[in-house]
Amino acid sequence: MGKSKSFFKIIEESTRALEKIAKSKPSLCAVLGSGLGGAHFEGAKNVLEIPYSKIPHIPVPSVAGHEGKMIFFTIGETKCVVLSGRVHLYEGWSAKMVTLTVRVLLNLGCKCFLLTNAAGAVNPSYRPGSLVLIKDHINLTGEDPTRPEEPHGNPVTFTNLTDLYDPDFRRIIKESAKQENIEITEGVYACLKGPCYETPAEIKMLEKIGADLVGMSTVLEAMAIRYGGGRVAAISCVTNLAAGVEGSKPSHEEVKEVASKTSEKLERLFKQVAKNFK
Repeated sequence: MGKSKSFFKIIEESTRALEKIAKSKPSLCAVLGSGLGGAHFEGAKNVLEIPYSKIPHIPVPSVAGHEGKMIFFTIGETKCVVLSGRVHLYEGWSAKMVTLTVRVLLNLGCKCFLLTNAAGAVNPSYRPGSLVLIKDHINLTGEDPTRPEEPHGNPVTFTNLTDLYDPDFRRIIKESAKQENIEITEGVYACLKGPCYETPAEIKMLEKIGADLVGMSTVLEAMAIRYGGGRVAAISCVTNLAAGVEGSKPSHEEVKEVASKTSEKLERLFKQVAKNFK
């Protein structure tokens, strides 16, 4: 049996294939989370949709609410790409494969990423439909996408995650939200592997350690982007109260329903961010 390809070789092959199809090097990328993929980006120019399945090695989501396609377009002078859907650890993917798509775009030349997700509210002051700008995270997955593939392989890099969620990028997002009359707050996001939702006891623990939100994505992508030299910001769409908060019992149907109602607001915000982007 032959030796499997290195992850860096996979990134390179995917990048070259995408480069031939897209013929565009975006400077701003948005990743759309569960149920948030209904954006149309009216008024955008040079729109090109590419299914993930057309790019070698790019994993295709299996969960409802994740479309599995890239949308390239231009807003004002800013070249953008939206990743409509992502894969997760709970689908059986490794930490490296969960982060492959954003790493391919980094390799293509994109350096700024706005990650979005659907999240449960640990903080009871957040209500379904709220947008929360992530200021920090708590990684409870036990995974790190920057870890070498094997001992004595590539050198270990100890990446500094202070101010991982870029303060200047967050400032642009807050200014853009104000221009669009969109209310947005800030909070700390806790990431677990899933797919089971958390127990009420686990939510109480998360609250005690400083989490405002909980979900199953975003964090590994953010770490990989920082590792690759990119800038990152992230927004949670609160789709439900976390388990036990005011008697809540989360379901994926509720997550998708609330997220779809919020996607128009996120689309307006992203358009304004693109216009303000430098």
